[in-house]
Formats: sequence, C-alpha cells, structure tokens
Amino acid sequence: MLDFSLVQQYIPFLLEASLLTLEISVLSIAAGLVLGLAAVLIKLSRLRPLAVIVDFYIWFIRGTPLLVQLFLVYFGLPQIGIELSPFVASVTALGVNAGAYFAEILRGGIVSIPKGQMEAALSLGMSYPTIMRRIILPQAFRVSIPAIGNESITLLKDSSLASLVTLSELMMTSQRFASTNYAFIEFYITAAALYLLMTTMFTFVLRKMERRLSMSER
Repeated sequence: MLDFSLVQQYIPFLLEASLLTLEISVLSIAAGLVLGLAAVLIKLSRLRPLAVIVDFYIWFIRGTPLLVQLFLVYFGLPQIGIELSPFVASVTALGVNAGAYFAEILRGGIVSIPKGQMEAALSLGMSYPTIMRRIILPQAFRVSIPAIGNESITLLKDSSLASLVTLSELMMTSQRFASTNYAFIEFYITAAALYLLMTTMFTFVLRKMERRLSMSER
C-alpha cells in the first residue's frame, strides 16, 4: 500500500534539489542561447573555415546521445588534465547540447525573414552587423520563441541525467530517499510532480513572453 506520509519529512530536501535543477536548467539555457546565436551567425557568415567547424559541431551534438556528451565532459576531460565539478560539467554538457539545437532553431527564424528587408536596409547604407542586430535578429527571435520554449522544457527534463555524474539534483535526491525508505513509487511520483510543476512554470513564462512580443509587433 502506498504511503506518501513517508515523503513529507523529505519535502524540504526535494524542494532544495528542485531549485538546483532549475539553476542547472536556466544556466544551461542561457549558455545554449549564447552558443547557438554565435554558431548561427558564424554559419551565415562568409568565414568558411569557421562555418565548417560549426557544421561539424551541430552534426556531432545532434547525432549523439546527451548522456555520452555528459560522460565525455565529466569523465573524459580529466584524461587531458581538465577536471570539472559535477555542477560545472552538467551545465557545460547541457549548454553545449542546447547550443546546437538553438542554432538550428535561430537559423530557421532568420531564414524565415523576407530577404527584401535585408536588401532595403543595405540600400539605406546600414552595415550588416547593424541590420542583424536591429532588424533581423529581433524578428527571428520572436518567430523562434515557441521552438526555443519546447527545447528549454526538454532541457529541464534532461537535466535529470546530471544525477549520473553524482550531482544531487532532484532525480538523484529522490532516488537516494526512495532507496533508503523502500518507497520508490511515492518518491518517484513526487519527483514527477515537481518536474511537472517546473515545466508548467517554464511554459507559463514562455507563453507570456510570446504574447508580449506579439503585442509589441502590432
């Protein structure tokens, strides 16, 4: 018989672990957006050697499991003298992974902008960087928000893989308490509820951003 009273005394620890999960996710999303934006700008530029490197990066990240990438960062880098804490390794792996997907999302947003806008701005004497910063990127970001939101929610859920590199986020904390109390269903259902709460919060914030941007466009 299920007994959720066992979970009650551990709620503060589970909430603390949830905050760590949120911290990992937000930092990884921020890193992924910066990396993705840099990657797509290089890919659309005339810097062919760098564009080839970016193409390889996107191809490799999208074609390999996130778990393998996380293990490469946490267990692999120490072989070449680079040791990262579980937290830094998790944020790095998740951020690098997200960057590849954000790059493709932003590229699709940029490509969707009519070419006439770029040509008109060039005819007015605006420089390419200025056009991208003031005209193209704001529109591309607005168009890309739904896809960025979906990827961000996926990233939040994938942060549970950080438990495999000994980071005490929500999944690992739930698993430890479940094993100690032999109450696997109770603790895993509680963890699922907390993940659902966090993804719902992400969805709410992203929809609010989408509405605000659509209103400003009008």
